[in-house]
Amino acid sequence: MAATEQPLAGDYVDLTGFRRDILWTLYHEGGAEYGLAIKRELEESGYGEVNHGRLYPNLDALVNRGLIEKSEIDARTNEYSLTESATSLLADRQSWERGEHEV
Repeated sequence: MAATEQPLAGDYVDLTGFRRDILWTLYHEGGAEYGLAIKRELEESGYGEVNHGRLYPNLDALVNRGLIEKSEIDARTNEYSLTESATSLLADRQSWERGEHEV
């Protein structure tokens, strides 16, 4: 899905729980985060230790789906932020959970 496309209803449920939690972490942090900050937030939310071999491939998969953007801070650090598609997807999910969706 390109970053400019509107998310589809199935996009959210097609994500793994871990990928959804990455999106929610970025959403709740209110902006861009670097990888280790995302790792720390996930660990504090109950994941225990999140190793790099799990985190970064999932971040890359979300980039490839057009749900997050990745930018380089320096040679060793990347910053991740939600795309408009991801923000819309999460807002739609919140609306659905509140029972505000159309049947």
